[in-house]
Amino acid sequence: MTEQYQDISRIKSAELFEKAKQFFPGGVNSPVRAFKSVYGTPLFIERGDKAHLWDADGNEFIDYCCSWGPLILGHNNADIRNAVAGQLDKGLSFGAPTQLENELAELILSNNTYIEKIRFVSSGTEAVMSAIRLARGYTKRDKIVKFEGCYHGHSDSLLVKAGSGLVTFGETSSAGVPKAFADETIVIALNDTQALEEVFATFKDQIAAVIIEGVPANNGLLIQDHDYINFLRRITQEQGTLLIFDEVITGFRLGFQGAAHYYGVQPDIITYGKIIGGGMPVGAYGASHELMGYISPDGGVYQAGTLSGNPVAMAAGIATLRQLAAPGFYEKQEKTTAAFVDTLRSYIAEKEYEVKIFTIGSIFWFAFTAQESIKRADEIDPQSMEKYKVMHRSLLNQGIYFGPSGYEVGFISSAHTETDLEQTIIAIKAALDIVFQ
Repeated sequence: MTEQYQDISRIKSAELFEKAKQFFPGGVNSPVRAFKSVYGTPLFIERGDKAHLWDADGNEFIDYCCSWGPLILGHNNADIRNAVAGQLDKGLSFGAPTQLENELAELILSNNTYIEKIRFVSSGTEAVMSAIRLARGYTKRDKIVKFEGCYHGHSDSLLVKAGSGLVTFGETSSAGVPKAFADETIVIALNDTQALEEVFATFKDQIAAVIIEGVPANNGLLIQDHDYINFLRRITQEQGTLLIFDEVITGFRLGFQGAAHYYGVQPDIITYGKIIGGGMPVGAYGASHELMGYISPDGGVYQAGTLSGNPVAMAAGIATLRQLAAPGFYEKQEKTTAAFVDTLRSYIAEKEYEVKIFTIGSIFWFAFTAQESIKRADEIDPQSMEKYKVMHRSLLNQGIYFGPSGYEVGFISSAHTETDLEQTIIAIKAALDIVFQ
C-alpha cells in the first residue's frame, strides 16, 4: 500500500502546529485533532463555505467531517450567518433570559413529540452529565450502565471504555478518573441481552439509568436492531431504571426527532448537541414535565450555566432548525446519501475489495472488513485502521476531507452538490485502488 500521489503542501499548517505545541497539550485543544491516527501533521483550517474547507496552505477540500456532524447545512449558511450577525449588534452574552430561548425551545418542542420540556446547556458533554445527575436524583440510585465503545463526553463517570478519541489512542479509560467514580459505571457490550439481564440481577434496585447513543457513531457506526432497542426500553421500565438516549450525533441528523423516532421508542431523557445551535457551542437535554420538574429551581437536582441559552447560539439554532423543519429535508438527505453509498458499494463489489460501508440517514462509515454487520466495538479489527490511514492520506491529496480516525463516521450535508459527490466518488475509488493494490 504505497501512496501514489504527491502529498499536498502542509508547510504553513506544520509551522502553526509546532507553535501550537508551545501553548496546548499535544498542540491541540481536542485530542483527535492531533492526526495521531493518520499521516502527516494536522491541517489548520482557515475558512469554510458550503461543503468546502480551505486550510492555511490554501488547499481546498470537500468536507465530510462537518465539524463532527452538526453542520448538516454546510459551512457559512446564509440564514445562520445573518441571524448571528443580527444578534452581534445586540450583545454576545447576558447571563439572563432572552426571548430567543423561548423561540428555539418552542420550535424544538412543537416538532418533537419525545420531550415535553428542555434545558439548554453549553455542550453535549454538559447535557449528558446533567442527564445522568437528573436520573440519579429522580431514582435515588447511583449506578449507571453504559455500553463499550459508546462515547458520552468526558465527564468522569462516563470515561470508561469510551469511544471517539480514547479508542483512537488505544485507551479504554482516562487517567484522573477516581476509581470510586468508575465503580458506579457498569460497562457491558452492545447487542448482548443476557449481559444486561445479569447486570440487573446483580445490581438489583441500584441502577439509575442505562445510557446509549441513539445510534452508536463514535466508535464506528454500530447500528442496533429495533428488537434490541425495544429490549432496552422494556427491561429498564421493568426495573424502574431510566433509559437515556444520547442523541448528540443523531438528534436532528437522522430526522427532526432523531433516533427516538427512528426506533419508535420513548426514552426517559434525551440529550442533544451542537446541531441545535448551527454548530455553535450549545447542547440540551429534555424529558417529560415530571422528570424536568426535578431540575433546579423547580426541584433539587442542581444544574446551571452562565452561557446556557446564549443569545448568539440561540439565534443560530433558530435559523438552523427552521431549515431542518422544512418538508422533505430529511428525505432528500437520506436519498442523496443512499445514492452516494450505493455507487461506491457497486464499485467495491465489482473489485471484490474487503471493505463495507455502513450507513443510516446522512451518516456513513467505512469499515475494512468482510463482516456484513458490525454491532459491537469488539467486532472492529484495530489492524484495519492501517488501511484507513492509507485511504485518508490519498483522499486528502485529492481534496477530500474525512475525519482523522478510522473509527469516526462521515456526514453528508445539504450543501454537498452533485458535483461534490461525483468528485468524491472518483477520489474514493482511486483511494481504495491504492489500499488494495
